[in-house]
Amino acid sequence: MTVGVALDASGAGNQVDATVLLAREAAAAGLRSAWFGQTFGADSPQLAAIVGREVPDLQVGTSAIPVFGRHPLVVSSQAQTAQAATHGRYHLGLALGTRLLTEGGFGLPFERPVARLREFLTALRQLTGTGTADFHGELLTAVTPIPARVPGAEDGVPVLVAAMGPQALKVSGELADGILPYLAGPRALERDIVPAVTAAAKAAGRPAPRIVALVPGVVTDDVDAVRETATERLAFYEQIPSYARVIELSGARRASDVAVIGDEKAVAAEVRRYRDAGATEVVFTGTDIAGDADRLRTWALLGELAG
Repeated sequence: MTVGVALDASGAGNQVDATVLLAREAAAAGLRSAWFGQTFGADSPQLAAIVGREVPDLQVGTSAIPVFGRHPLVVSSQAQTAQAATHGRYHLGLALGTRLLTEGGFGLPFERPVARLREFLTALRQLTGTGTADFHGELLTAVTPIPARVPGAEDGVPVLVAAMGPQALKVSGELADGILPYLAGPRALERDIVPAVTAAAKAAGRPAPRIVALVPGVVTDDVDAVRETATERLAFYEQIPSYARVIELSGARRASDVAVIGDEKAVAAEVRRYRDAGATEVVFTGTDIAGDADRLRTWALLGELAG
């Protein structure tokens, strides 16, 4: 099972330089992948491409680019360029996004998100697979009057979706290579998420999907204080229906209840629970919330588990 970390250097003086330094530390610790979020700041495919060039031992990915406010032609160009830059080590993550950021940021109505995801994936798979598209949907059009292939990315780009709800899981199983569930504990993965996406992939004649579980977590001795910090930082997700639902399915009340916080033995046991629940890869997020010493301690353990 691959083990990786999400990197966030948005508070640094130069985010790109700081991200590369963090990625080198992650690789030195034995981690296998580095993932980058996407909001309104740094462009995550560019960060992934830069890190992939500078740190060739790491797989790199975005988790995840919302389909609202983007177009498949543009995302395909970004993804293929990152794939060529990293010589096949780039993984593209997409997301439905949230009503708050979609309507508040882009001024777009957050309507029919699953239908938009289906059309976006359909067009994108044409583009990354062949370098051309002739897609005319209800919600978007993607046509290539000139080729859209990026030399060096001929093998395509793995596409994953931050899907957790039944409809999004069905679309992802049919059209994507895997999923990127976040704040979904082992119980939700095993009972609700993995069976749904696997069944959809099987029905569509596709291989078993990758299950890349994004897990907030840190190795620390100060469990109570770190969990309190996690409660504050993760509270935002409790207001989003899709996350509230998966938190409940995980048997948790607060988002921070899903966070993996404890000593090496406790955290290693939780990583094994994710594996047993069907995760093919585990990516820890928020490993810096208790400071650099605990972050490095967390990475050391995860590197051992990755090995």
